[in-house]
Parts: sequence; C-alpha cells; structure tokens
Amino acid sequence: MGIYTAPYVLAYKVSGSSLNTYLNLSAGTYNTVIQEWDACGSTKTALTITVTSGSSSTGTIPSSSHVFVVVEENHSYSQVIGSSSMPYLNSLATKYGLATQYYANTHPSIGNYFMMTAGQVITNNDSYCSTLTNDNIVRHLLSAGKTWKSYAESLPSVGYTGCGSGYYAKKHNPLAFFSDVANSSEKYNLVPFTQFPKDLANNNLPNFSFIVPNLMDDAHDGTLGAADNWLKTNIAPLISSATFQKDGILIIVFDESLNTDTAHGGGHVACVVIGPKVKAGMKSTTLYQHQNVLKTAMQALGVTSFPGSASSASGMTSLF
Repeated sequence: MGIYTAPYVLAYKVSGSSLNTYLNLSAGTYNTVIQEWDACGSTKTALTITVTSGSSSTGTIPSSSHVFVVVEENHSYSQVIGSSSMPYLNSLATKYGLATQYYANTHPSIGNYFMMTAGQVITNNDSYCSTLTNDNIVRHLLSAGKTWKSYAESLPSVGYTGCGSGYYAKKHNPLAFFSDVANSSEKYNLVPFTQFPKDLANNNLPNFSFIVPNLMDDAHDGTLGAADNWLKTNIAPLISSATFQKDGILIIVFDESLNTDTAHGGGHVACVVIGPKVKAGMKSTTLYQHQNVLKTAMQALGVTSFPGSASSASGMTSLF
C-alpha cells in the first residue's frame, strides 16, 4: 500500500493493511492517491488533503530525565539512510526524527567527539591520550546536580582511562579525557557497556548516558550490518522501557563522514533523534552539527550553562 502525492511520486510505501505513518506537508491542498496492490492487481482511491498550517515545532527542547547519545563511525549520510544494511536504524529514522542536514565538524574522529562533549575540536590527533582541563559537559552536569555515565563496550575495567584495549578505543570515549573525570572519583562512572542493561533493569540509569559501541560494533572496523544488529539488540530494549517512554531522548549520530567529504568540516552524516516527545516522522532540513547535539542534551536535562560553542549553538528544536 502506498500514498502518491504527485503523478508517479510515491511518498510513502508500507507492506501491510494500514498506512501507519505521518507525512510532513506545507500548507496547501494536495490531490493524493492511495493505492493498494497485490499479486492480483491494484485499486486506487483519490483523496484531497487540505493542510491549513505547515508542520511546526514547539520551538523548545522538551525536558527529560534521561538523555542518551550513541555514536557510530565513519560513514556518510547516503551510506546509512536508505541502506539495506541498516534496517533497524532506518526504521527509527522513519518513525521518529531525522536530521537530513547534519554535518560533522572535522576529520578525523577525535575532534568530533570533543565537539559533542566540550563544544570545541581541541585536537585532530587521533593518537592523543593525555588528560585535558578544557571545559566540558561533565563539569556542567555536576554543577547542575545531574548524574552521568559513559557506557563503553569492551572497556577493560571500571574507571579505566588508558588509551585502549582490544576493541576499545579511548578516542571514542571522550569523557575519559577530562580532568574532571580522570583526576577524581568521577572516573568510576566510566563503566563497561555490560553495566547498561543492569542499570536499565534496576531503574538506575543516570541523567546523561554516553554510549560507546566497540570498534567492531560502531562500523569503524566492523560492517554497517553489525552496527545495526548491535543497536537492535542493545538499544531496542531501552526504547521500549517505561523509563524511556516517559520522557527519554536518544540521539544516534555518526561521528564523521568519509575523508573525501569535507562539507562543513567533517561531511554529511546521519543523525536520528528518538523519543516520545520527538515529532513523529519528522525530517528536519535545519543545518545541525555536533555542538547542536551537545546543546540539545544539556538543555533537555535543564542545564543552563554550556561549554565551548554549545553556548551559542541552538538546540535541535525542529525535531520536537
């Protein structure tokens, strides 16, 4: 079954007996055709749709008790969105919010992770491993009385701040760099991802969760298919939980595009925003980058001061 909004333009298609979707249309009158087909043929039903006002956002970031950021690796927007290798992520992009004009800030990876957490690139040296004193999200979360954890797959031990081990890479776990964490007991909020399902089951999730799949499961060394399977296995239970369905916000974003794509610094990447307060089926055309993710996460948690360029960046309001 499908909806045609213009001759030969199939706006939406689904396998099933109902059209369970939203179409975002500007104000105006649309002469549409709903077509149902099977092996025996098809039927068409004409339908006129009048939209008195275009799809609009609330203009604000909704408050949330739990914000989650999951970062995937090194693929362009066109490699991800619409890809048969990532059916689960694409199903989320269809059901919830997709930032169609989202661009990474730099190449290679590490500077993008710092932009997401400190509001500045800091370094483009992917081998950097030292402790940083730069302003960062943890400093502001603690000042605001908020809790946080970094859940990193293959992290060898709680509080580990070393450069890497096996399929774990510190460069993909930016909170481990900051002095607020590494030089204090806050480092014990750096935990292996195996702790995540336990915290979910025990209603012990922090306000802010930074989630780091390992190198095989974030599409860095592994495939997009493996990354998608990891998301379906590990993130689907979060989305369906009562904790998340109350007011959760989940952002799944790729750190950078291909090295040949330098648009806006780091190239065109996929960013999917999920939650009960996200506008269903929204495809935002607003230009966003990693500092906007940082601002969105912090605003949602009620934090009123922001590190680096997050201070002047906007929240991703078009998706709510």
